[in-house]
Amino acid sequence: MINWITRISVVGIAAITAALIILLSAFNGIEKMIEELYSEYDSDITIRAAETKTFNEIRIDYGALKKIEGVQAYSKVVEEVIILKHEKKWVNTKLVGVEDSFLEMCNMNNHLLPKSSAYLEEDGTRYGIIGASLLDKLGGYMPENVGHESVVCYVPKRKIKVGLGKNPFTTKSVPVSGKMNFNREVNSENFIVPLDLAKELMGYNSQVSGVYLDVKDGYENEDLKTSIQNLVGDDFLVKTNFEKNELIYKTSKSEKLIVLFILVFIFILAAFNLVASLTMLFVEKLPNIETMQGFGANRQFIFKIFFFEGLLIAVKGILFGTLIGYAVCFIQLQFELLTMPNSGGEPFPISFSLMDGVLIISLVSILSVLFSYFPVKYLIFKNIDT
Repeated sequence: MINWITRISVVGIAAITAALIILLSAFNGIEKMIEELYSEYDSDITIRAAETKTFNEIRIDYGALKKIEGVQAYSKVVEEVIILKHEKKWVNTKLVGVEDSFLEMCNMNNHLLPKSSAYLEEDGTRYGIIGASLLDKLGGYMPENVGHESVVCYVPKRKIKVGLGKNPFTTKSVPVSGKMNFNREVNSENFIVPLDLAKELMGYNSQVSGVYLDVKDGYENEDLKTSIQNLVGDDFLVKTNFEKNELIYKTSKSEKLIVLFILVFIFILAAFNLVASLTMLFVEKLPNIETMQGFGANRQFIFKIFFFEGLLIAVKGILFGTLIGYAVCFIQLQFELLTMPNSGGEPFPISFSLMDGVLIISLVSILSVLFSYFPVKYLIFKNIDT
C-alpha cells in the first residue's frame, strides 16, 4: 500500500513538473510568434509629435538621427484613414505613405503572396502594396501577365466647406504591385503607398505623421530610445515596438503568470500525496524507530531518515517530469504533431527559456523541501520522545 502511495506521489510531482515545462514553453513560443509577427512590420522605434497629429519634417535633424550608433535606417511616414474603392465595393482603410527604405526595414519581400512584387515606383509610375485580406474584401486579385490591379483612393479634403456641387474627396486610382501578408490587423487594414503620393493626396507640403526607425542587430531598442529622445526633445514621443503593442505583450505575460500560479497550486495539492506517503511510512516504521532509539538514535537522526526519504521521492518525480516535459516539447518541434486552430496547419509554437527552466525546477524543489520538512518535523515532535 505504501509503495503505491509513494508511486502516486512520484507520478503527481512528475506530471505537474512536465505540465509546467510544456505550458511555459508553449507560452514562450506564442510570445516569440507574436513578437516576430509584429516586429517585422512595426518599426523598432517610432517618433511622433507629442501633441499634434502631424509635424513639419524639418523639425528633426535626420543627419544626426542617422549618426546615432545603432540606427540602421529610417523612413518618414504619413498615415491617414481613407476609403478604397474597387468596382462596386468600398472599404475603410489605413493609408500609409512611406519611403523606399521602409520596404527593407520590414523585409517586405518575405511577406508577399504569389504574383506580387515589392516596389512603390517603377518607370515613373507610383504603386501601392495592399494587405491580403483588404484586397479580398474589395473583390480584387493580382492578375498574371496582364498588368496590375488598381484601386481608387478617396481621401477627405482638408479645410473645405461641404456644399452642393463640391466634392469633399480627393480621388486617385493607384495600381497595386503587391499583396502583403503580415498579421490579421495589417492584412485587413493597411495600404502602403509612396510618401510623396500620400502627401499629395492629403494636401501636405512638408507635414509627416511620424518617423520609423530600424535598429541594428545587437542593439537594444530601449537603449536607443533614450538617445533619440534626447535628440528630438520633449515635443516628440519616442516609442519602441513593444510599447506600441503593449497590451498584446502584457496580456500574453499575464496569461503566462496565471497559468504558472494555477499549476503551482495544483502542485501543492499533488504534494499532499507526498505528505500521506511519509505519514504512512512513519506509522509503519514506528516499531523500528523504537528499536533504533534503543540503540541510541536521537530525534535529529530519525528526522533526517524520513526527511531525505521525502526528498528522494520528490527528486525522482522532478527528474522524470523534467525529462517528460522536454521530451514532449522536442517531439512537437521535430514532428509538429499539434497545430493551432484556424491556422491552416501552422504548428503550435514551442520555445525554450533557460530562466523558465531554472524557475520551474527551483519552485518545485522548494515546495518539495517544505512538504518533506514540516510533516516529518511534526511527526517526530508528536511521536518521538527526546
